[in-house]
Amino acid sequence: MPARRVIRNLSLPDLLRYRLPVPGVLSILHRVSGALLFVLLPAILWLFDLSLRTEASYEALQQFVAAWPVKLVLAALAWSLLHHLAAGIRYLLIDVDLGVERAAARRSAWIVFAVSLPMAACAALVIFGVL
Repeated sequence: MPARRVIRNLSLPDLLRYRLPVPGVLSILHRVSGALLFVLLPAILWLFDLSLRTEASYEALQQFVAAWPVKLVLAALAWSLLHHLAAGIRYLLIDVDLGVERAAARRSAWIVFAVSLPMAACAALVIFGVL
């Protein structure tokens, strides 16, 4: 008797019900943060160039960055950079066969979250002027 082919429903509600392990979530967020950094790189370079041109352009940049939607984007960018950095270090260690076992991979994924989220929260507090 031939094996019965299993057809999986991959609609959006079904995809949202899947429970990935922590290293899987970390992997997806590493890709998302990398894509966000790549997409926002031209804007980052433009803002950096604007800050260095003249004193008037620097003051215009300060007024632009004072808006809360821009601060929110900058906070997301800070999270993206810090998460991508921490996860990238984890993946470099995995490349040299450190932390490849299931328990070690799960622990290192939690460590990445434990390091990157507080750092991103501190960066957001600085961006919003609380610290």
